[in-house]
Amino acid sequence: MKRYGSIIKVRPEKLEEYKRLHADVWPDVLKMISECNIRNYSIYYRDGYLFSYFEYEGADYEADMARMAADPETQRWWSVCEPCQQPLETRATGEWWANMEEVFHLD
Repeated sequence: MKRYGSIIKVRPEKLEEYKRLHADVWPDVLKMISECNIRNYSIYYRDGYLFSYFEYEGADYEADMARMAADPETQRWWSVCEPCQQPLETRATGEWWANMEEVFHLD
């Protein structure tokens, strides 16, 4: 299992919409997340930022993320959520949510 943390800004005028969307995530999107070996997925909000945490339990992260990205329902979900988000200028090429470095963990 590998832990992932990432961060993105949320547009202030879209915060309530983003919260409403995530209060009722589409079932096929949730199913795809699980099928792509993501567990314990959470998104937190603070001061204009969204922080995402999840655990990956699969054997091929890149293949699972490519499978998710190719899924039409996931693409449709992203098209609804992305206008609410504002990526960080410091994100790496190809990132939407900026990956974070884990600096401490205690089981």
